[in-house]
Order: sequence, then C-alpha cells, then structure tokens
Amino acid sequence: MFEKKLALHETMEFHEVINFMTTSLLKSKLSQGVVFDDDLRALLDKNVKLSTPALEAMIKLYEKSELEY
Repeated sequence: MFEKKLALHETMEFHEVINFMTTSLLKSKLSQGVVFDDDLRALLDKNVKLSTPALEAMIKLYEKSELEY
C-alpha cells in the first residue's frame, strides 16, 4: 500500500517539538536532585516517567522522515 512519510514542514516542526521535549525532560531530571518539596519532586518524577517513552516514540517516527539535501 502507500507508505506515509512526513512532509518537509512537518519534519521541521516535529524536530522542534522533540528538541523542546528533550530540554524539558533534561530540566525535570536535573531539578529532581535540587528540589526539597516532596510534592514537586513527585510531579517531576511523574513527568520524567511519562515523557521518556513518549519522546522515544517520537524519535522513532522522526527517523522515518526523509530529508533530501
């Protein structure tokens, strides 16, 4: 059948979202060691646990995009 591929503008926007999520995940991971409030630490931990598989799935989709130079 037809193989779905991302258009150039979709690929670039997807790249931006992946960069934002990566930065957010890194900030959450680093903040866990500095935060003393248990509720905030639990929220950061939840963010890391939920964001990691979502980011991995997005990266797999991004790898399927084809950019020609």
